[in-house]
Amino acid sequence: MDHVSDSPLMRPLPLRRQTFRLRPVVVFVMIVALVDALFGEHGLSQTIRARREYGQAAAALAVLKRENAGLREEARRLAEDPAAIESIAREEMGLIRPGEVLFMLTPVR
Repeated sequence: MDHVSDSPLMRPLPLRRQTFRLRPVVVFVMIVALVDALFGEHGLSQTIRARREYGQAAAALAVLKRENAGLREEARRLAEDPAAIESIAREEMGLIRPGEVLFMLTPVR
């Protein structure tokens, strides 16, 4: 059996040769991990895109909240203030009170 262990095929490789054989594998794995970290499903580029979309959605939400607040205020005024209802009736619908006289002026040319 000693004769077999002395054969060059059975001797362990020197540490330097083992490292040399593993280096391309390690480099390949590191490159794959780097590409995945940058461009993968949860990578850097996806994170940047998600943050940009979040900012746009937050800005759109702020606009909608302001519009909603304005509409609520208008609804409150229309429910509580008769002058607001009258103003809209006069401006948008062209209504007048009973007994009022409407004068329509046309520009002179």
